[in-house]
This record gives sequence, structure tokens and C-alpha cells, in this order.
Amino acid sequence: MRDFPSCFGENGVQVADTSSSGLGARKGPHNSVTCMYRCKLLGKSCLISIIWSKNIMGQCLSVELDDASNRCICKVDVKPSLFSKRKGSKCFEVNASKIEVFWDLSSAKFGPGPEPFEGYYVAVVCKGEMVLVIGDLRKEAFKKTGAITAFCNAMFISKKEHISGKRVYGTKAQFCDNGQIHDLRIECDSSTNDEPSLLIHIDAKPVMQVKHLQWKFRGNHSILVDGLPVEVYWDVHNWLFGSSLGNAVFMFQTSLSAEKLWSSPTLPDSSALSWSCSDSFMDSKGPGLGFSFFLYAWKTE
Repeated sequence: MRDFPSCFGENGVQVADTSSSGLGARKGPHNSVTCMYRCKLLGKSCLISIIWSKNIMGQCLSVELDDASNRCICKVDVKPSLFSKRKGSKCFEVNASKIEVFWDLSSAKFGPGPEPFEGYYVAVVCKGEMVLVIGDLRKEAFKKTGAITAFCNAMFISKKEHISGKRVYGTKAQFCDNGQIHDLRIECDSSTNDEPSLLIHIDAKPVMQVKHLQWKFRGNHSILVDGLPVEVYWDVHNWLFGSSLGNAVFMFQTSLSAEKLWSSPTLPDSSALSWSCSDSFMDSKGPGLGFSFFLYAWKTE
């Protein structure tokens, strides 16, 4: 398999300057998943963030609705102390309209991560219509909420996930809205005297390899997943040259406009590009940005 371009080459892209104060240099949660959906709410474009996290007390859930100006409309936090019931609802009054958030985790099954894989639902209802419903208990969600419309206009646009590992980092991933869920595995071998390398597998099949990683610790390359072109960006600077507990940043972007997004002069600071790129969805109203999956891989001892 051929080598991939260095970040110093013509096609190289810097994902994040982890030596600066950007996201790559921050100590973030090592076990959290954020799913972001774009929807129409009260006639306007809005974003719904579903945040799953895990601490010593148990699983946590946050649901946040933001308008096009990045202003929080309403937010629900389900703490582990409330998980004795593991289901409930909360109602908000926004511009004389009722927005309701429902959740049921009473039968939820969790894997090693904070996000359940079955036996649950989370739903957002506005003026009696279902705006968003996730989870496999969709029928139960419609019955509980009494929503009158079975059509949800929300689109899954991005996901951010934090995982930890030593040399191998594995998770489940999809690369477009309603796309197939794949097994994603990233391997980085820097423990020997040989030159470190990076290898990415999807469903146990190698799709990308980066040799001479000490020179190509940042870069990008295109792969095909489910017949769709996916641009892969990586920044493993902290794995190789940072602290022993550093993190790498990966981005899987299905959009053909990914390069424009990453090089946009409107982004505030290229040193925090991974964070800015994620947040740029908050301001973008145009179609065709596709789906983005951000993976923050934390190296442990």
C-alpha cells in the first residue's frame, strides 16, 4: 500500500496544532459521545446535540437545542442520580410554543462506551410534532409523546467521540446520515525501534496506511466507504512528540467541500482547527456539508 502525503506536501492538511492551546492540547473527557442533528424548529434551522458521557457514578445524558445564532434554546441534563427512574420528560416554553424532551433508558443496554446500543429512546417534540427521535424504541416514543407526525426532519450531521487506548483504538462509526454502522479500528505502533506507522481498518479490512509517521504526523487522504468518498484527516503529533497521555485527532468527512471548510479564512484560528471545524456547523446554513465524524483518541499508559 502506497504512502500517503505528508502534511508538508501539496495535499497535506493540518488538523490541529496540538502544541498550542487548541482542543488537542486540552484535557477533555475520555469517555463521551456527542451527536449533532440539524432540524427545523419553529420555522427556523436549529441544532440538537445529544451528549452521552460516563463517570464513576454511571451514564449521563444531555440534550441541548441551539438556534442558528448559537444561542441555547433549552437544555436537559440527566444525571446518574436521576437514573433510578431512568426515564422522564421536560417541557419548555419557547416563543409561546411548547418544546418537550422525552427519554427512556429503563431498558437501555450499554457497551464499554457511554452510548447505549439498544433498549432506549430520546425524543424531541415541538407543538405536538416529532422533531427528533433516536434509539430503537421508536414505537414506544410515539406512544408516550403522543406526537401526531411520524416524519422527523432532523438530519444527523456530525458526531464527536472520545476513546482511550494504548495502541489500538476501536469504535462503531457511520459516515453519513442513516448510513451503515461499521467497525472502525485505528492502530498506531510507535513502541519499537522501527519507524512508527498508522493503520486504519473498517470492518476488519485495511483501508489506509501511513508509513514514516514521524514525518507525516498530520495529513489527509481519501477513501471509499459504502461507495461514498470519505476524506480522512489525522493529527497524531501528541502520540509521537507530546506527553505520555496525549490525544490524537481524526476527522472523517463525507463532504466534497471539506477542503474549503478546513481552509476557510472565516475560521478564527487554524491552531484550534479541529474544534473550529466542528463548531462551524453551528453557523453554516448551506446544504451539502455532508457528515463529519470526529474521533479524539487518548493514549493511556
